[in-house]
Amino acid sequence: MIKIAIAGYGSIGRGVEFAVEQAQDMELVAIFTRRPSSVEPCTNTPVIPMDEAAEWSDKVDVLILCGGSFTDLPIQGPALAEFFNTVDSFDTHPDIPKYFADMDNTLKASGKLGLISAGWDPGLFSLNRLYMSAVLPNGESYSFWGKGLSSGHSNAIRQVEGVLDAVQYTCPIESAVEKVRSGSMPKLSIADKHIRECYVVLKDGADAARVEHDIVTMPYYFADNTTHVHFITKEELVRDHSSTATKGFVFRSGHTGQGNVHHMEYSLQLESNPEFTASILVAYARAVSRIAADGKKGAITIFDVAPALLSAKSIDQLRAEVL
Repeated sequence: MIKIAIAGYGSIGRGVEFAVEQAQDMELVAIFTRRPSSVEPCTNTPVIPMDEAAEWSDKVDVLILCGGSFTDLPIQGPALAEFFNTVDSFDTHPDIPKYFADMDNTLKASGKLGLISAGWDPGLFSLNRLYMSAVLPNGESYSFWGKGLSSGHSNAIRQVEGVLDAVQYTCPIESAVEKVRSGSMPKLSIADKHIRECYVVLKDGADAARVEHDIVTMPYYFADNTTHVHFITKEELVRDHSSTATKGFVFRSGHTGQGNVHHMEYSLQLESNPEFTASILVAYARAVSRIAADGKKGAITIFDVAPALLSAKSIDQLRAEVL
């Protein structure tokens, strides 16, 4: 059995707990959190203060990091990589090279293995962008997200001073989607593809104008998009914005040798964004456990993992049942 632990018990951490429970070859041995007194897991898993995690280094095969990319993972990732093999869903696209380098340096020094950015984008969508562009090198790729809740963007808003709670919906611009699906291969900027809708609950006494400015000018998350900020009450947030459903697609159009045009599309429709992301993390934890057992050290991404390593089935079963 692969011994799994969770670092951070928010929505993704709870999703990992459910996913590990469904895995026939895994067991959850610990949940590390900064708020142990308030965590009530759904299983009988020990809840351990985050600052005691290192004491469990020899009891865990893979630690799944479930913190947010905005403030948690840049600090927690390298800190915990000193003691554990890790998997995370770091999703700040422009910062991936720096985060990879930070994790790689720590993991090589500690003799551990870590896989970064294993969500659905970056993650499964990244794989499809790679496959599609390799098959149709003469073409254009497009990624659209939503309409739906973005866990990473919602978490980023919650870090803004004066924000009590918030959610963010990513909304594709339908005219851009129609142009892509037409096969015309349009040139689209970031702002041409999505609108960001933010629903924010302020702390008492917070300056709404300053909060709105800090959100719409946030690099990587909102500055390049049309962003609308709506201030609501906590009761309205709970009543109207509790769904974590989302969807999205990756699309590529391209030409082959005699000028024939081809279209490829990969899409997802999710009732629970965090639970689906957690299921991806658990599958890649299985791969990390196997790769680490072969002596690999340092940081890797999904591009370095053979698909068969994700499955609990043997390679013989995969050839007979899936291939």
